[in-house]
Amino acid sequence: MKIAILSRNVQLYSTKRLVEAAQAKGHQVEVIDPLLCYMDITSQRPAIHYRQTQLTGFEAVIPRIGASVTFYASAVLRQFEMMGVYSVNESVAISRSRDKLRALQILARKGVGMPVTGFAHSTKMTADVIRLVGGAPLVIKLLEGTQGKGVVLAETKKAAESVIEAFRNLNAYFLVQEFVGEAKGSDLRCFVIGDKVVASMMRVAKEGEFRSNLHLGGSAESVKLTPEERSTAVKAARAVGLNVAGVDIVRSSRGPLVLEVNSSPGLEGIEKATGKDVAGKIIDYIERNAKPYSTRTKGKG
Repeated sequence: MKIAILSRNVQLYSTKRLVEAAQAKGHQVEVIDPLLCYMDITSQRPAIHYRQTQLTGFEAVIPRIGASVTFYASAVLRQFEMMGVYSVNESVAISRSRDKLRALQILARKGVGMPVTGFAHSTKMTADVIRLVGGAPLVIKLLEGTQGKGVVLAETKKAAESVIEAFRNLNAYFLVQEFVGEAKGSDLRCFVIGDKVVASMMRVAKEGEFRSNLHLGGSAESVKLTPEERSTAVKAARAVGLNVAGVDIVRSSRGPLVLEVNSSPGLEGIEKATGKDVAGKIIDYIERNAKPYSTRTKGKG
């Protein structure tokens, strides 16, 4: 099978592991920087050109799209889909996951448990929104933030009002979310492939930090999930439309609550914490499911 990996950096751990896993199973792999692609958007014969060469013969594509290039890279991925190439995560699902508000609305519609979340435009509603999520302490998240960036813990009502006013003065869109204190600075990263959680780890924030992201100094270890946590993770990934996803969950007194569904979850932390060949499992999934013109969403939003 000829597989394309959409990635801007061939040296990234996740990209290298996917290349190694695919080659180990006898597949031909090419890493393609989506920003260096240009497209011929012609009826009946769509094409993609890369470094002055037309891309042909690909049977599957693995998108590793960074948040900062979502718009253009998703357009490239759509072009692959128009050409009949199987994408392990479709462009529509990636766009859904990158819009935090949209993703949470989809999860709410599907009945997936998540922290109480508020969203408003006017600062005139600040007090009501804070009250809506249960008051301080609370978490304020920029809609465009990734990897813990743009996430603020406001420990008092006054602090929350100040942060909200500052974000609003910058014309930034943000969510106000309840702080799940019983999680004690930890969350679960559930790596979903298809209809299974293939690996899971608990991430714990470093002392003095409430965000558990590993690149912010958090630690990780393999963890055994409850059946409810597994089903919640799979349900969340399916709701957004992702075949491969990193679903972040916190344990609360009312059960597992989904914080985020990530369409390009990193492999380094999960593989090192669990010792599992997650990259190989992604390739196995592609081998079982790759068929030409098998896009499920058919361009629906």
